[in-house]
Amino acid sequence: MKIAVIDGQGGGIGSLITKRLREEFGDCIEIIALGTNSTATSAMMKARANKGASGENAIVWNSLKVDYITGPLSIILANSMLGEVTPKMAEAVASSSARKFLIPLNQECVEVTGLHKEPLPHILDKLIEQIREASNV
Repeated sequence: MKIAVIDGQGGGIGSLITKRLREEFGDCIEIIALGTNSTATSAMMKARANKGASGENAIVWNSLKVDYITGPLSIILANSMLGEVTPKMAEAVASSSARKFLIPLNQECVEVTGLHKEPLPHILDKLIEQIREASNV
């Protein structure tokens, strides 16, 4: 099972996701860290991703080659993360046939109606459970 963790800016959310995935699934999964920049990729690699790459082409190319994609909701919003997510990146992620598990953090003036605001650790617990159920690992 291949999971792409996509993040930008400092990679804080992506590194937390990567760390939790590694703790929960060990070496049963391959985690590919995809950063909009090298700082984000580096943070996810330090959290024990198997592979990492940075930039638009890396995100576009690898979105086609993974089973699951996870990261903040903004990875499907063009020009989000202060412009780091290009329209091409957002389109590639949204159009990928990979199943997507997105964290609904409201940093882009986008409110997802119907969700209850919870602390990030609780959201990560739910993310891990959803991936476990989807993958049967």
